[in-house]
Amino acid sequence: MNVLNDWATDPDASHVAVTPDDAELEDLFADLAANISKPGATNIVIKDSIHTDFSIVSVGQPTKGSAAMIDSQTLEWKIDELGVTGNEGASLDFFVKHTAQTSGVKLVNESVSYTDTEGNSVTFPAPTVEVSCDIQVDPEPCPVPVELTVERCQDSLVADLGSTYLESLGRIVQLDVTVKNVCPGKRVALAVILTETDGQGNEYSRGMKTFTIPAHTYPGCRDIKVKCIKFVLPENLNVSSGSANSICGERNLRARVIAHNIDTDFVCCGTGITI
Repeated sequence: MNVLNDWATDPDASHVAVTPDDAELEDLFADLAANISKPGATNIVIKDSIHTDFSIVSVGQPTKGSAAMIDSQTLEWKIDELGVTGNEGASLDFFVKHTAQTSGVKLVNESVSYTDTEGNSVTFPAPTVEVSCDIQVDPEPCPVPVELTVERCQDSLVADLGSTYLESLGRIVQLDVTVKNVCPGKRVALAVILTETDGQGNEYSRGMKTFTIPAHTYPGCRDIKVKCIKFVLPENLNVSSGSANSICGERNLRARVIAHNIDTDFVCCGTGITI
């Protein structure tokens, strides 16, 4: 294959064919016969629409004809004539950028259409790329600039830049809870669920935390105080009052606590339990 590709005119895929069986060999000769009876093509138009997970960054100069972007996901390549006077190939390089948030093996082209005056039929390859995405979040967009101009020979400029707001506001809620009457030698599973309510009493999830409380060794039951259970409340989730640009309004919250023993000396039907 390497030797054949070296001998052949570029692009190699247009001029080198390997047929593993008789059926493909017959198809190859049929294509050759069609090309001999209708040599070359004129007024070629190729339109390539790439997958929505990508956008076209740039389009190079083709070896024949002209190419241009129609939009960020479509390009058009036009060739006046190709292979009319002899065996001839053409190639076009263009660059795409992955813009989606998902990973995996992805088709680059959504579709490729081909037309010419002679009615030739063309089969295009279906290239794929393997995409591995890091999860990236950009919570703070760049501020919109205010355009200013200092005139010629002007020593100073006084301008009002308008209003601005505090960014990325929120609250931190720190909770303590006392678990009552915990028996010695038993660990406790503890969950704290936080919600926020709007003006109609609807609840919205704001977080859940679970903890394992170590067993104590006191001779009898005792209370265990769990301190500093922290929740973060970004202001853009505020449904109580106010806006994301201010912490001047109230946040109406509800906290629920679930606690139970992890360890038990109960054995069901002779089944052993590892503690």
